[in-house]
Amino acid sequence: MKRELDFEKKNFAGALEIVKTLGEKGHEAFFVGGCVRDALLGVACEEIDIATSATPQEVQQAFAKTVAVGESFGVVLVIRGDLKFEVATFRRESRYGDGRHPESVDYTKSPEEDVRRRDFTINGMLYDPLSGELYDYVEGLEDLERRLVRTIGDPEKRFGEDRLRMMRAVRFTSCLGFELDGAALSAIRDGASGISVVSGERIREELVKILTRQNPGDGLRLLSSCGLLEHFLPEVECMHGVQQPPQFHPEGDVFDHTCLVMDKLYANTDGSYSEELAVAALLHDVGKPPTYSESDRIRFNGHDRVGAKMSEDICRRLRFSKKQIRRISELILEHLKFKDVFNMRESTLKKFLSLPYFEEHMEMHLADCMASHGKTDAYDFIREKMKEYGREEIKPTPLLAGQDLIDLGYSPGPVFSEILGQVEELQLENRLSSKEEAVEFVLKNYPASRS
Repeated sequence: MKRELDFEKKNFAGALEIVKTLGEKGHEAFFVGGCVRDALLGVACEEIDIATSATPQEVQQAFAKTVAVGESFGVVLVIRGDLKFEVATFRRESRYGDGRHPESVDYTKSPEEDVRRRDFTINGMLYDPLSGELYDYVEGLEDLERRLVRTIGDPEKRFGEDRLRMMRAVRFTSCLGFELDGAALSAIRDGASGISVVSGERIREELVKILTRQNPGDGLRLLSSCGLLEHFLPEVECMHGVQQPPQFHPEGDVFDHTCLVMDKLYANTDGSYSEELAVAALLHDVGKPPTYSESDRIRFNGHDRVGAKMSEDICRRLRFSKKQIRRISELILEHLKFKDVFNMRESTLKKFLSLPYFEEHMEMHLADCMASHGKTDAYDFIREKMKEYGREEIKPTPLLAGQDLIDLGYSPGPVFSEILGQVEELQLENRLSSKEEAVEFVLKNYPASRS
């Protein structure tokens, strides 16, 4: 059938040239997968993938700059300027022994055979950008119109080929706002434990996509209800049923609150936030279940510290980098400090405001408030203080450094940290404003420390 589809101009020009070049050399080539789905939905696609009858060797011969990223599976990157396009050779179904990789790759000249071994019907349509012809062998267009995520063929078989497809089903369902086909849902529930064979890196990548696309709260709920979450994030799954003090959390238990935080974060930022912030928001209350206690009311004493440590263990398991783990852990560790900002000394408040990635702390706090009691007084207070202080005053250049103390006759040692810390506090409180004043203060208050 003929369809006029719009693609992002820069990507389209490069992808069109690839299709045209392959066609001139006697090969069939089509746009395939998510880019076709998104174009039909009127959504801008991030990248354009191409399927072709050309073998990997023929693709490499046709273009000057290529990288054989998955040549054993028929995938070659074609480089056009600063853009990279994934070009995959048509292949037919084969046996998957390990729940991820096919045991053999059997190329075919049939685009229909290639489509029928793919994951979901909405990702199984082909588009010829030269003729404007849409090829749909799997009723993908019908499912797109029905807003349904359905596997191509037997869902148990599709998920058995690559267990990560179970998480992909959740992602497409939540971020597109679609429904998950009943047979697919049953197959996921029956085979959910199989997600444990998938590497931490691949789970991380798919989880981050769920958390940073539309409807992240729905994605988290579906991960839980279909039985996947307990197998790779049991620490989040066990938030279910952990009640909270209703005067602070009228929205429900810790799991419900976490889902709402994810949705508020997406809404407040128009979906523009880092994966570190997304994961920190997901795990910000992960320390609540193990710290739950009841006295005069429900309490979670120390859940910020416990949660920060738990997040480090979780993120290592999911193969985040050390830098990312520190950033996520600090967001969780500091998230309760907002309740104290009204009573902080000026120097303490300025130190808090000068934390790395402080805007992320602010965004997480705002989402946390909006997903619970709804009060944003601490957030508003800090915004006003930031305007009042100005950028330079929050984190001014230190008046003294260690070398200055050595020049004054002090010997390096633990006292350096004490002296420099005291000078910094007085500077932040505007009680010291020059190097001369700082030197005078040090000589007056630390005379015995000089060598």
